[in-house]
Amino acid sequence: MSAPLLVWDPRMLGYDLGGDHPLHPLRWELTWALAQSLHVTDAFQVVTSEVADDGTLGRVHTVGYIDAVRRASSGDGHVGAIGHGLGTPDNPIFLGMHENAALIAGASVGAARAIAHHEVDRAVNFCGGLHHAMADNASGFCVYNDVALGIAALLDAGVRKVAYVDVDAHHGDGVQAAFYDDPRVLTISIHQSPLSLFPGTGFAAESGRGPAHGMSVNVALPAGTSDSSWLRAFHAVVPGLIRAFRPQVLVTQHGADSHREDPLADLNLSVDGQRASYLALRDLAETVADGRWLALGGGGYSPVRVVPRAWTHLMAIVAGRDLDPATPLPDDWLALAAAARPEIPLPIDMSDGIWQPVTFERWDGTVELPVDRAIQDTRSAVYPLHGLDAHDPRA
Repeated sequence: MSAPLLVWDPRMLGYDLGGDHPLHPLRWELTWALAQSLHVTDAFQVVTSEVADDGTLGRVHTVGYIDAVRRASSGDGHVGAIGHGLGTPDNPIFLGMHENAALIAGASVGAARAIAHHEVDRAVNFCGGLHHAMADNASGFCVYNDVALGIAALLDAGVRKVAYVDVDAHHGDGVQAAFYDDPRVLTISIHQSPLSLFPGTGFAAESGRGPAHGMSVNVALPAGTSDSSWLRAFHAVVPGLIRAFRPQVLVTQHGADSHREDPLADLNLSVDGQRASYLALRDLAETVADGRWLALGGGGYSPVRVVPRAWTHLMAIVAGRDLDPATPLPDDWLALAAAARPEIPLPIDMSDGIWQPVTFERWDGTVELPVDRAIQDTRSAVYPLHGLDAHDPRA
C-alpha cells in the first residue's frame, strides 16, 4: 500500500472567522510548519483539496442552508436576514465563507474516497473536524460538517460499517445527529459533561434511534478530568464497542481543546495524554479495521503552545513514524511562532514534561473515582445493546 495521504491546501487558511475569534487559522499554519520542520510530512503523499460541490454538500446539508451560506459569503451588505445560525458571534459571516468551508469539506471527502477506493489505508485532514455543523444551520464555529460528509462519502462508496470516535472536549453533536438513525455508523464521543460545556448535549442516554439504537455513544466526563482518568474512561468504553461493531473504516476527530491550557474547555489533559489517545486509536484501526483510518482535526484554541504539537504527533502516529516526546522544537519553528504571537511563552519540546508513557488504572467495575460514574452510565446505556456485559470490566 502506498504512503498515507495528507491533505494540505494553504487556501484552507481562508476559513478565518476574523478578529479575536477563537478559531484562528494560525493553528493550522503553525501545525503545517511544525510537521514540515520535523520532517513528518515527508512520510505522506501531500495533496491539495477540491471545493465540495452542492451535490456533495447536499448529502448532509439542506439546499436552503447551502444557498444561505453562499449568499452570506458574497460580501453583499444587502443580503438581508440569513438565519441558519449565520451571522452570530460564534459563526460570523465572512467573505468567501462558502468556498473556504466547502474546500475543507472537500478535503475530508476526498480523503475518505481515497480510503474507500483502496488507494490508501490512512489519511489526515487536520484542518477538518468541524463536527458541530447541522443539516440546516451553522453551529460552534462550523459551517459545513466535513466529518459527516466524509463518513457519507465512505458509505456511498460501498463501505458497510464506519466507526467514528470523537475526542474533542465538546460533544460531536452534528455528526451524531447526521447518523442518529443509521445502523451503519457507530458514533462515540468522549467529551466534557454537557452540564458545564457547549453544546449542552452528549448525555449517556442519547444512544440512537430506531434500528440505530445503541449506535450513538456518549461519555460525559466531569470538568477537571486529567490524563489518567480520561484514559481510564476511554479504555473502559471505546475498545470494547469498536471490537464488537467491527467497522471497515475508523474515522476519528482529534480536537485538542481537551488540553489543560485550552481557554474554552475545562478538561486537564497534557499533550502527552492526547498523544496516548492517538496511539490507542491507531491500535484499534490496525487490529479491527485492517489499518483503514481517516484522522481529522477539530477544536483547539491554544494555537501556538498546544495545537501544533498535538497534531504533529497525530500525523506522525498515523504515518507510523512516532516522534519521541522529548524531541526539541526546531529553531525555525520557534522563530515563526514567536513572530506570530510574541507575547506567548513557547514550549521547548514535544512533551509537557512527562516524556514517559502516560499510565492509568483500568476500570474495575466499581464507582471509586469521579470519572467512574460516567463510565458506568455509558456502559449501562449501550453495552448490552452490543451483546456486551455492562458490568464486566473485561468486556
